[in-house]
This record gives sequence, structure tokens and C-alpha cells, in this order.
Amino acid sequence: MSLFKQRLALAACAVLAAIGGAQAQEVTLKVHHFWPPAAMPPTKILQPFCDQIAADSNNRLKCQVFPAMQLGGTPAQLIDQVRDGVVDIAFTLPGYTAGRFPIMEVFELPFMNNSASAGARASWDFYQKYAIKEFPGVKPLMFSVHDEGYLHTRDKQIKSLADLKGLKLRAPTRQTNKLLASLGATPVGMPLPAVADAVSKGTIDGFALPWEVIPSVKLHEMVKYHTETDPSRPALYSAGFILAMNQAKYDGLPADLKAIIDKRSGAVLSAFAGKVWDESQAVGRKPAVDRGNTFYTLPPAEVDQWIKASAPLYEEWVADMNKRGLPGAQMLQDARDLLVKYKN
Repeated sequence: MSLFKQRLALAACAVLAAIGGAQAQEVTLKVHHFWPPAAMPPTKILQPFCDQIAADSNNRLKCQVFPAMQLGGTPAQLIDQVRDGVVDIAFTLPGYTAGRFPIMEVFELPFMNNSASAGARASWDFYQKYAIKEFPGVKPLMFSVHDEGYLHTRDKQIKSLADLKGLKLRAPTRQTNKLLASLGATPVGMPLPAVADAVSKGTIDGFALPWEVIPSVKLHEMVKYHTETDPSRPALYSAGFILAMNQAKYDGLPADLKAIIDKRSGAVLSAFAGKVWDESQAVGRKPAVDRGNTFYTLPPAEVDQWIKASAPLYEEWVADMNKRGLPGAQMLQDARDLLVKYKN
């Protein structure tokens, strides 16, 4: 064999070896979130995703999950941890960083929706159309919203707008803080892990939360009263969630592993998450029922008064989008139309 052919053969072998090495590459993704390990979102949404990508890749793509902020920082810092590559994936609320993701806040406006499934699917579509540039350095794998948000109080049942006056209530996001203020309460913004201590010390009188998360932090044991909205009306509020991956980490994966991530994320994972959140509502409510807590459902006419009181928040959001050079009114209508589309 000539020297030229020998070199050619060696080069071909090197290329094949490199391709084989890339194909055989094993990747462990460092995943961080703020929930307790046994909470619904990490066990019913995150873990199935991790199991799927492991199975699809013959265990070449795995998750190493760190719950309850085990890697340090605060819940509000999770989005920066994934953007900066401190972690590979984070499961969090964009709304924990107030005002930073204003486009996706449209689904956190009050009385928009009462279906997590519709909200999740609508959120993914809306992101694709309007909000891709809102998440630099991050590849969203999923958007979702939780099941219907209600009010839960320690010492006083809320039955009307008047009952909200003077109450200090925890809210998770900027829009829910604005909502509570528009209804006459005093909003106190804080992430979930701080709520139990704040209720026990009397720092707050209650909180806005969906049923799903309450048992995981035993908040049903710290309050006596629950105020729900009539199911014929949209829920009081929703908060948006993101499962986000570091863009550079994704870009550095071999093509076959990227394909697995793509197959198991996006619209498919968003729809799955919304369905799981809807199904979790009754399970999350049961411990409060078993404890003998008191429940009240706001009648439709009262809910309509709350909707009227919070209406300026829509106008404010539209005006903010317009200032950014975006078609605010059209965006709000698109969000509403998507919710209707996926509710039907």
C-alpha cells in the first residue's frame, strides 16, 4: 500500500473513531429545582421526562436531579443558574424574577383561564410566536401553568371583596401581586419555600396557591379557610412554569441526543405537564378536606365583581407591550384565542 493510501486509511479510521466516540458519548444533565423531592411537579412531570430521555438514549442521556435548592441560591436565581451554565436544566417560574419576562406574563394575568392543560399548550404556542427572544442563553423545554389558583387564609374566611381589605397575602409573581392589590389586599411577594414560615409567624394572613402544591409543604395544616371560584368562571390566577436547558449545553450534544431532547420536549412535554397539573387538583385538595378545613365557593356574580376590579391590569399589560414596540392588544387576543382553542 502506498504511503498516500496508508495516510488516507488512517484518516478514515480517525474520522470513524471520532464519529463512534460522539455516538457513544454519555451525558449527565445537572437538574435543579426548588420543590421538596416528593412534590408533584418533580415526580410527575420532571421524572417521566428524565426517564424517557434515558430510555430513548440507552442510558447515554441521564438526569442528576437536585431538589429543594440543594446546589445553593434562591428560587429566583434558578433561571440565571441555567442561563449561566451553573446547572444544565432548571425547573422554575419565570415570574419569580419580577418583570424580566413580561411577554410570557400574559398567562399570569387574572381570570384568564381555568384549565392547566389549555394554559400549557397555549403558552408553548405563544412563546413560539412572540417570546423566543425573551430567553437568551436558554432553550425552553416546556412551558406550563398550574391548576386553578385559589386563596387560603389562616384566621378569616374570604367571601367578598370587602373581606380582602387589610389582609396580607402571599403571591408568587408580579401579576398576582398586582391582582391582590387591585382587590384591596396587601400583597407580599415570596417564593414557595418561604410561605410556611411566613404563615406560622403571622407575617402573612394567607396565600394564593393551587391545590396541587399545598400538601407537599403541609400548608393545609397552617390555614383553616379556603376560597375557591365558581367553575363557570375563569380561575383567580395562574402562574407560569418553565423547564429550561442551557443553550450551550444543548448545542454541544451529539445530533442523536439533541433529537431525543427535541422529541420529548416542546409542545409534547407542555401538553403532558398541563394535563398532569389538572389531574393533580383533586389529590391536592383532599388533605384539606380530611383535616376538616372550611371551604367557600365564590358565586359567579361575586367573581364578576373581582374580574371588574382587576380589569386595569389587562390595559397595563397591553400598554407595556406597546411601549416595547409589540402589538399588545393583538398579543392579548392571541393568548385568549389560544386558550379557547385548547379548552375546546
